[in-house]
Amino acid sequence: MKVRVGNADEVEAFIPDHRNRRSVGAEGMTGATGRRMHMSILPITEAFTKYLADERHFSPYTARCYGADLRQFVEFLSQHHNLAIDVDREREALQRDLSKVRDGAAARTVTDLIRSANGELVRTFLAFLGEQQYSAATMARKIATLRSFFKWGDKRGVTAGNPMTTIRTPRQAKRLPKAITIEQVEQLLAAPGDGEMLGRRDRAMLETLYSTGIRVSELVGLNATDVDPSGEALNVRGKGKKERVVPLGSHALTSIKRYLEMLHADPKFGPAAQSNANTPLFINKHGGRLSSRSVRRKLAKYLKQVGLDPTISPHTLRHSFATHLLDNGADLRTVQEMIGHQSLSTTQIYTHLTTTRIQDAYRNAHPRAQAS
Repeated sequence: MKVRVGNADEVEAFIPDHRNRRSVGAEGMTGATGRRMHMSILPITEAFTKYLADERHFSPYTARCYGADLRQFVEFLSQHHNLAIDVDREREALQRDLSKVRDGAAARTVTDLIRSANGELVRTFLAFLGEQQYSAATMARKIATLRSFFKWGDKRGVTAGNPMTTIRTPRQAKRLPKAITIEQVEQLLAAPGDGEMLGRRDRAMLETLYSTGIRVSELVGLNATDVDPSGEALNVRGKGKKERVVPLGSHALTSIKRYLEMLHADPKFGPAAQSNANTPLFINKHGGRLSSRSVRRKLAKYLKQVGLDPTISPHTLRHSFATHLLDNGADLRTVQEMIGHQSLSTTQIYTHLTTTRIQDAYRNAHPRAQAS
């Protein structure tokens, strides 16, 4: 393995001060409490998650998911090699010259193990994950986390190389996205009441999700100024803080206008909503920005109210948006741009769903579609 002198000083700027944390032995790493779990955050892994947030502009949720996968990796190394974690020692290990930590057998800290990691060490961890009976999708996500982490470490000179170049991601069975019918969409959108502000907000929120196909994280990130009534469009900040403009249907636009009329007339929330350019479009009952979890709770409420499948999620409306567009002849590239997919191949999965529907309709309707 080619060893380079590490640029640990470059990483040091990302690392918060953890000197008030106590050391924790390997036997303490499996504790379920937050007090113990946070001790498996090393300076090297925290530097990486900070890089994801500050330079790659990952959402807080995505960065947390990466961090959780890395904490599991750290906990495994701590237990498997019987190494207690002391944050000060882990910080010192990160600052050492790579040539002094390239031999994993002589590792004194978990950071030493990570910086000198090879394919064998990673495969040992993956074997452990395999024993936990994770799904292929979860395994693929955890491997992707390690792949991103070691690619970053190798590029920054923090690790002695990238052991993930020898690791293959297991193949996953392709699952077609779930979509609901137009009739079910209409039934759902009609559920929220119109007599109070929160009911109008919920109607506007659901109409916007289906009208634009945006992600729930993009929905709650909208500001009132992101709505362009004259252009019938919405300015959306997607993954990696990439902005795109998406069309806003007349039904969604009308629902938003009706919601804002009642919001602006409200003596409690109206003044603040009209005075700040960064006012959230969809507010909670306290006037703050609505959370993704709250959107899911509201959706679950209306699904139960109208008797629809309780497993339907905000992402189901996104899938339905794309599927219904393609069913009615929309161009695949246009759909890709509207829903913000970076790769056309990601959008193409919806064509499989549309093809499946066509085949089902053919088999059910054509007199010679099936052998007697």
